[in-house]
Amino acid sequence: MALDTDLTALRALGGFFALRTGEPPYGPLPTLAQAYTARHTEAEGDPRAAFADPVGFRVRKVAGSVRAPETRVAVSLAHQGLVARLWAVALGSAALYDQVPDLAPELLRWDPDGAAPDELWLTEVRALPADAIGEVVREGHLAPLAAALRERFRMSERLLWGNAGSALMGAVRQLERWAAAGGRPEVRDRARGLAADLFAHPGLSDTLGPVTLRRRSCCLYYRVPGGGLCGDCCFDRPPSRD
Repeated sequence: MALDTDLTALRALGGFFALRTGEPPYGPLPTLAQAYTARHTEAEGDPRAAFADPVGFRVRKVAGSVRAPETRVAVSLAHQGLVARLWAVALGSAALYDQVPDLAPELLRWDPDGAAPDELWLTEVRALPADAIGEVVREGHLAPLAAALRERFRMSERLLWGNAGSALMGAVRQLERWAAAGGRPEVRDRARGLAADLFAHPGLSDTLGPVTLRRRSCCLYYRVPGGGLCGDCCFDRPPSRD
């Protein structure tokens, strides 16, 4: 199946995998390239903050929605949410089309106040081979986003890679469930093969246990009031907060 300009096939996977294309109808949004390099601002009450400092705006939004006790908790959850969306779009495309759209940060517009599938808009659809997925997501997004978060919020590199590995495996599991329900073993096999190659790369290779597929780092969700543990958490019980 050739990659179409509306990425129609992704819609069958659900809203988290779908990607809007073209320019947002409600006006221009900042690109992810701009978000990764935006300067820090404390303009919480400024309606323009989402455009001037998209990452900071998103972190504050997440912090408020989950009542995060520490900024780093909100940063981790915001990071994992965005990375999970990018993996879902890229792996879903590669598994269904055997191609991946060029998700260059300058082509993706982002509404940090929005939710899937309406927060990301790909302004131009350019088809790349499926095996380009690593460069598209890892080099195009994981590296610059992590660099920005480490510099600004002093986040752990291990935690951020752990988020990326967990998000990738989450996309694989969802594709496996969809493929099993729809009788599409080729989609399952393609997703598994691509994921195996991605997890062989430094950075991702040590993020999950090889047998249990549990994380080897913690996303800090347990620190959210009532948060508990994620399904792939490295802990068996929430650590003490003392």
